Amino acid sequence: MSDDGTEARTEPGDAPAAAAALCARFIELLPVQGVSISVVGAPAHSTIGASDTVAARAEELQFELGEGPHWEALRGGQAVLVPDLDERDQSWPVFGAAVRELGVGALFAFPMFMGAVTVGVVDMYRSTPGGLDARAIATARTLAASTAGAALRLAARSASEDSVARGALTPEMRREVHQATGMILAQLQVTATEAFSRLQAHAYSTGQTVEFVAHEVVARRLSFRN
Repeated sequence: MSDDGTEARTEPGDAPAAAAALCARFIELLPVQGVSISVVGAPAHSTIGASDTVAARAEELQFELGEGPHWEALRGGQAVLVPDLDERDQSWPVFGAAVRELGVGALFAFPMFMGAVTVGVVDMYRSTPGGLDARAIATARTLAASTAGAALRLAARSASEDSVARGALTPEMRREVHQATGMILAQLQVTATEAFSRLQAHAYSTGQTVEFVAHEVVARRLSFRN
């Protein structure tokens, strides 16, 4: 469905352009400056697109740090509204500090559903504090519902087509993160959760993205063995 109740459609062709069109619908109809859309499930948690570099980095920070409204929306299946980031700073101390440096004042995360299953999240930000009124919240929920199917199709297409162009606003499906987690697990003889935590910690402590560190591990340029 679109905002008028019909399902959002994506035409065959350029995947980044199709993802950008999905993001643009939220910006056109809501008082937000930026949007990112991600899906979960096989083969991995993936960001299909973001409207700008701030939206892309805000979503990436949540993935790297494991905290933020994105994860709360994903776990709880409910929209998470943060009209003033300073007021929720204690909920996500590391992420809150990092995302404010990007010039973000408010955050909103809306889960996407297929039936009763949460299949992804739409993350939105405002550059200044400010909430969404009841009408905007209803519109955001409708848009998230209408975007779910198209987002899943784009994610599946990106996973199966090696030739799909990927840019800074459409991060690659995170296959390497899972590969790297498995390699760290074998290197350290720890659980998968602990292996991923080590990957996150290294990325944060070195100021790099999780994807970059994972690539270095998979390329065998970085080992976690003592």
